[in-house]
This record gives sequence, C-alpha cells and structure tokens, in this order.
Amino acid sequence: MGLQAASQTFLAPYAVQMAPGRGRRLHAEEESLTRSPWQRDRDRVVHSSGFRRLQYKTQVFINHEGDFFRTRLTHSLEVAQVARSMARYLLLDEDLTEAVALAHDLGHTPFGHAGEDALAAQMQPWGGFDHNTQALRQVTLLERRYLAFDGLNLTWETLEGLAKHNGPVRNPSERLREIDAQWSLDLGTYASAEAQVAALADDIAYHGHDLDDGVKSGLLSLDDLVDVPLVGDALREARRLAADLPEGTPHKRQRIRHEMVRRVIHALTTDVLVCTRKRLAALAPQSVEDIRAAPEPVVAFSPAMADANKEIRKFLFAKLYRHWRVNRMTYKAKRVTSELFTILVESPRLLPDGWREPALAGDDAGLRRTVADYVASMTDRYAMEEHRRLTDLSIAG
Repeated sequence: MGLQAASQTFLAPYAVQMAPGRGRRLHAEEESLTRSPWQRDRDRVVHSSGFRRLQYKTQVFINHEGDFFRTRLTHSLEVAQVARSMARYLLLDEDLTEAVALAHDLGHTPFGHAGEDALAAQMQPWGGFDHNTQALRQVTLLERRYLAFDGLNLTWETLEGLAKHNGPVRNPSERLREIDAQWSLDLGTYASAEAQVAALADDIAYHGHDLDDGVKSGLLSLDDLVDVPLVGDALREARRLAADLPEGTPHKRQRIRHEMVRRVIHALTTDVLVCTRKRLAALAPQSVEDIRAAPEPVVAFSPAMADANKEIRKFLFAKLYRHWRVNRMTYKAKRVTSELFTILVESPRLLPDGWREPALAGDDAGLRRTVADYVASMTDRYAMEEHRRLTDLSIAG
C-alpha cells in the first residue's frame, strides 16, 4: 500500500489528505517513496538550526537559572507529544500535527516574552515584531541549509498551521502580509484541525509545565494551588493517594506535584477530545475545507473547561509570571535585548559575517529588520555573552 492510499484509509475525511495537498512554497520537489510531505516537513524542522537553538531559549526561567526547568525546546517536545496523542484519537494526520507543534516556537527571541516585548517596542515603527510571524520568517527565509532555496521549503499546509493555529488572522502584521502576498495562506479562514490541535496542545503543555516549574522553583507552593479551578481538585486527589505512601517515602512532595500535573494535563486533554468529537458530529465535515470554512473552531475546550483554563492562566500570570523575582529577570532581559538592538543598529559594522553584509546593503528599515532577525536568533546565553562583548572593555570582541 502506497503512502497516499494509506493516508486515505486510516484518516478521517476531514483530516488533511495527501492527494489534494497544495505543494511546497518555493520549489516543486519529487515526493519521497518512504515519507509523506508532512513527515518531511517535521524532519526538516527537527534538523533546523532554529530548532536546536530552542534548547537554550527561556520558557519562564532564564537558561542559567537551572538545568531542570523547561526551555523552548522541551516545551515544543511536550506540545508535540500532547498534540500527536490527540491527533491519533481524532484520526487526523499525526505528522502534520507534529510538524506544526514542533515549529510553532521557532520565532521566539531570547528571554521569552521579555525579549519579544523589547524587540516589538524597538520595531514598532518598522513593521513590528511578533514570534508567530518570526517563525514563518525562520522557515521561509532565515534557514539556509539547501542549495536551491532559502528557508525549509515547507508545504502549504504546514505554513498555514503556523500562520493560523490560533484562528483566522483578521489584522495581519506587515511581515505576515508580505509572506501571504507571496503565497496566499487564506488568512481569513480557520486552519486545519491538525493545526487547531497543535494550538490547544500548546495551552495544555504550558499550564502543566509552568505549574510544575513554578512549584519546583519555590515561587509557588502546593498550598497556593488549592483554590485554583481544576488544579486544586487534582492536588487534593494527589494528596489523598499519597496518604497511603509509607512515611519516609523518598521525594513524597515531588511525587505529589507530578501526580497533580499529570491529572491536570489528562483532564484538559480529555475535555478537548470529548468536546471536539461533539463539534465534529454537529458539523459533519466531509473534507478539510469544511473545517476551514466552519464558523468556529472544531477543536476546543468545553465552556466549563475553557473557564477553568482562563482561571489557571490568570493565576499563573499573577503569581508566577509577575512574581517579583521573575520581574527582576524580565527587567534585565528587556534591557539587554533593547541595548543589543540599539548598539547594532547604530553600528551595524559590529555585526558578524553573514549578518553585516545584508544590514549594510539595505535601507534603514532593512537594517533594523536584519538586526531584529539577528537578535531574535540568539539563545539566552549567547545574548548575554554578546551584550558583554559589546559593552565590557575587558572582554575581547
């Protein structure tokens, strides 16, 4: 059985199918006999330089704060695991789902949202900056691995997922409009169910690991979580089960924390699958185009779980993301990012090979975009080192 026949046999009719696929962005390529187009997309993402750099990019905690906190790389792997499990249950294309999940954070700056906020402020008069659009720039332009083209030459379906995984884009950024003008991504419609699954898997993984890292770091205590919807119930059940553990059981509190997080992830994931099944039954889609044309997303939380999800996000924002210790790191991260950008815009000859030439060749807007691309590409560690090299006279350039 060939790949196309296998795809049509094992996937739901509303899944993305190989037969009517829209091809690759820049160059037509002979299809593989052993891998589907979306397996190849996933593999190209995994082997990209941008994906490797996620290992040293912040999730919540700056990279040097501890080896056991999540990074953008471990976050992306956790998102892909949750997304692939959901895609399998819903009879969607698992490889496309995984490709979108693994690629969704490729545009993140060093220092997480602190770095992004700093670059967005610096670039506001010149087309702005946001990590979703930057992910598209990474895979369509900034990766330089192939002789025939820049970028990764991904399929339309994967690029659509990156552009619209959070829903139709009503007010696209200037950068996204430029990408869309080159190859329309139908920005006004919903993305495939595969991309919608990747988006909610992102939410689920975020909440699970930020609760875990928050308690592990000491910024949150288990008692802080008792009144948080869903989380409090999971914690009480974990503590009830732990009551049977013999006294002196090693790492008892750690086991309770892990059991709580596991139950939160399970509850969120199960709710999405049950709610999505109901929405699919009501819509009765016969193709992926029916999914795209639907008046609302087909992959969603139930109303009650959506409310609980909002409360978890609100709690984490107030108690973890705005904790005074995190605020201090956020302040320093924004300052480092802004100073790097300003120094390199004012003195573009300080840029390294490969970045200096295009920066000097363009106009002012082009110079600033090149510097933004360079700063966005940095890991936390490299950004701190580059800032020291450019501001500390005791360090050789």
